[in-house]
Amino acid sequence: MTTSLWLIPALLSMLAPSRSDCPPPGELYGEIKVVESFADCKVEVVTSFPDLRVKLVDNFAGDPGEWEMVESFPDYTVEFVTSFPDVKIEYVESFPGVER
Repeated sequence: MTTSLWLIPALLSMLAPSRSDCPPPGELYGEIKVVESFADCKVEVVTSFPDLRVKLVDNFAGDPGEWEMVESFPDYTVEFVTSFPDVKIEYVESFPGVER
């Protein structure tokens, strides 16, 4: 009986829902591709209380909140949703990054 007790945590971890591949909001920057399924992050666009303020840039998206939209070789893929997001974003023209 005691030899099978080690199986319980292993079985429970298999039954737990898989966690998202979405990084913390402060690490979500770089080349971003929008997809309709199997995204790294599910994102909801909001106008108040965002987790991340996003500025769209044409080149060199190297700071938190800077996104360069690409069609190939993205750093992350995102899917836009209206409920149950991993991250809530707000588009801005200045001061991108994590809301403090």
